[in-house]
Amino acid sequence: MTEVPDPEVVELATKVFDLARRGQTEPLVAYVDAGVPANLTNDRGDSLVMLAAYHGHSEAVRALLDRGAEADRVNDRGQTPLAGAVFKGETDVIKALLEGGADPSAGTPSAVDTARMFGRTELLELFGEH
Repeated sequence: MTEVPDPEVVELATKVFDLARRGQTEPLVAYVDAGVPANLTNDRGDSLVMLAAYHGHSEAVRALLDRGAEADRVNDRGQTPLAGAVFKGETDVIKALLEGGADPSAGTPSAVDTARMFGRTELLELFGEH
């Protein structure tokens, strides 16, 4: 027997994921502070940090990490928020994730692999500092 998700819970989760995507930090952290898990993931395994990172929202990434979100949580495809930020060229997000403990060698492809793929030598140097 498959459990049918509560439509109100689905609606709330959708709203929270949209806040992360849009980088609306204040309402996003209000939900997390009220009990929404900082490591909440969608049906593809994308965490709130992944969505905020991929869309270039360093403030939201920092706020989520400050509330216990995992910097290296991989999605269903084995990707990390750091690799996504490297792919998108989001330097501020990359720095926020590194400051939050992200491992540049985690995931498939890793942030290191992604930086190499795109010739981002300055990022490889930055990763070497961490």
